[in-house]
Amino acid sequence: MKFVVGLGNPGEKYAETRHNVGFMIIDALADDFHFPRWRRQGIFKAQISQGIFKRQKIILVKPQTFMNGSGKAVGEIIKKLPARSAGAGKWWEKEIENLIVIHDDLDLPLGKIKICRNRSSAGHKGIQSIIDRLKTKNFVRLRVGIGEQGNQKTGNQKGQKIAENFVLKKFNKKEQEIINETIKKTTEIIGFYLEQGLEKTMTLYNK
Repeated sequence: MKFVVGLGNPGEKYAETRHNVGFMIIDALADDFHFPRWRRQGIFKAQISQGIFKRQKIILVKPQTFMNGSGKAVGEIIKKLPARSAGAGKWWEKEIENLIVIHDDLDLPLGKIKICRNRSSAGHKGIQSIIDRLKTKNFVRLRVGIGEQGNQKTGNQKGQKIAENFVLKKFNKKEQEIINETIKKTTEIIGFYLEQGLEKTMTLYNK
């Protein structure tokens, strides 16, 4: 079983904003895999679509907790969904090996994709929420660039506010064309990863 999580903010207000690239990609992935429509699972604080891809059970996830609370949904799914009868203790920790999270990245140029594992959140609040809930950063991430705005990610309050406003803006027409191609590329990468594994995926796509 593999868990593929796309991060974003629920609601029409945030649809198609830079911070919702994870939602855009996971929606495209559900279409590519021909998975059933999204279903709200209140117990997991998320929308879920699941099916079989390359003879593996795949669970696609869109947290409905808003970005800063993404860890609540991911934690519930990782801990409760696979096998509630698996026994006591932290048996679910091994499931983290099967987790891949897709999210926007302000430090990467628009359209750039980087695959990583066991890295800090670098200030991404959705990722930090997941790390805090799972008590580890050792999971796979697809970082999707949303603009060369790294100079805005400063430690001062003004810089943080500029960055927060930027990620909640929609793409202009030219940027949207780039993101559309990026979404296609990212779904290709995820399909390859699910079939070939992390090492081969990073070797081929981290260029």
